This record gives sequence, C-alpha cells and structure tokens, in this order.
Amino acid sequence: MKIVLNGEPRDVAAATLAELLAECGFSGKVATAVNEGFVPAALRAAQQLTEGDRVEVLAPMQGG
Repeated sequence: MKIVLNGEPRDVAAATLAELLAECGFSGKVATAVNEGFVPAALRAAQQLTEGDRVEVLAPMQGG
C-alpha cells in the first residue's frame, strides 16, 4: 500500500502502525501520528493503516 512516511511517499506491506514501525526499522522511544492525530504507543498495534495515510514518526534528539 502507498502511504506518506515523514513526508516521503513509500510502498509498505504493513497493515498497522506497529507493523510499519517494525518494517521500517524504527526502535526505541518514538512519537507517532497518523493523519495529524497523535497515536500513543499502547494503541499502535490497533491503528490500522489505509492507502494514502500520512504517518509521522519522531525520535527524541539529544545534544544542544
């Protein structure tokens, strides 16, 4: 299915947000949103993805 991940079009096999994170190699603490709505970590496995969804994945940065 085609989605937009962090502003880039992408073809993925994942059906849920949790599967997408695993498929794309995201690990550790990240914040996620689908179509501009925040998705808590506990709900990622239940968050179904559909064609054209816009997904944002943000990781905390250290330094300064």
